[in-house]
Amino acid sequence: MCKYCHELSTPGTVGRRAILAGAASAAAFALAAPAGAAAEPRSLALYHTHTGERLRVTYAENGAHIPEALEEISHFLRDFRTGDLHPIDPDLLDVLHRLRSRAGGRGTYEIISAYRSPRTNEMLRKTGGGGVAKRSLHMEGKAIDVRLTGVRTARLREEALAMKSGGVGFYPDSDFVHVDTGRVRQW
Repeated sequence: MCKYCHELSTPGTVGRRAILAGAASAAAFALAAPAGAAAEPRSLALYHTHTGERLRVTYAENGAHIPEALEEISHFLRDFRTGDLHPIDPDLLDVLHRLRSRAGGRGTYEIISAYRSPRTNEMLRKTGGGGVAKRSLHMEGKAIDVRLTGVRTARLREEALAMKSGGVGFYPDSDFVHVDTGRVRQW
């Protein structure tokens, strides 16, 4: 039984061992702090709009990412449609942390979309009305669609663009911002 919720038993989903292996790989890559990263703890408050789950987590301390916290975040940001898990890029978490600080927010990130399995991504491409890339970085755990409580999404977009940390998409009609750790671009 998973310590975060019940173990997923749907055929074709990634199990706890796979996520542990992925988290270990991500941790090995991420244990060294990013260039210029502060040694102070880095924390996030998250609310998943589709599952109703909440998570407050310190994911880095003393200049290093915490493997157990990365695992917990990967579970939280799983594909909510299928239950599939994938390691979330620690650099994406750092982008969110810096973005919240730049935007003057202290609130909770509302998660619209995070990791998407290839199956979910293809389903959304066929039925979602556009805006879903065939090779979406969501499928690599390198993209997330969010709002930040207490901060207008237009302001969140402006600050994300100024950071030049990756891709930034703005969806004003749906009231969210996409950020990723891919190449710098905007839409």
